Amino acid sequence: MKNVLLVLFLSISMIIIYVFIPQQQSIVFQPNDSNANMAYIPTKEETQFKIKYTHSIHLTDVVESYKITPSKKIHQYELMYEDFSIGMPSNAEEGETFEVLNGSYYIKNMKRIFPFFHLRIGQVRANHTVIFKNVEYPLSHSIPPGTSVKVEIRTLNFIDLWKGVNILESL
Repeated sequence: MKNVLLVLFLSISMIIIYVFIPQQQSIVFQPNDSNANMAYIPTKEETQFKIKYTHSIHLTDVVESYKITPSKKIHQYELMYEDFSIGMPSNAEEGETFEVLNGSYYIKNMKRIFPFFHLRIGQVRANHTVIFKNVEYPLSHSIPPGTSVKVEIRTLNFIDLWKGVNILESL
C-alpha cells in the first residue's frame, strides 16, 4: 500500500511540475484589453524574427528585424522600408548605418533593446505579419484585427501553451 501511495504521489508531483513549470521560450503576443487568447511562437534555438506591415500612408512594406537577447529582451537591429514619406526616418542614428539596396532603404546596426513593445494588429491595410525562419505568418490569422498586444519574450508552461494559440500552426 505504501508503494502505491508513493508512486501515486510521485506521479502527481511530476504532472504538476510538467504543467506549471515554465519550459518553452516563446515570442508572446498578449492582448492588452480583450478576452482574446494569447498567441505565441515557440522559439527553441531560433533567436531572430521580423515583423512586416504595410505603412498606412505610403502603402509600402516596412520590415522590422529583431533578435532575442540572452536576457529575454527584444533587440531591434534593422529596419527596412521603401519610401521616405511621413513617419519613416530619413537617416540613421549615431552608430547605425544607412544603406540603399535594390530600391529599399535600410537602417542597420541598430541597438534598440526593449523588454517588450506594444503593437495594434491592423484592421484595414497594415496586414501585420511575423516572419519566422523565413516563413510569413499573418497575425490576423491568430489575433483578431484591431487588437492591441504586448510583444515580449516569455518562458511558457504547459497550461499557457495549451490555452494560447501557436502562430506556427495557424496557417
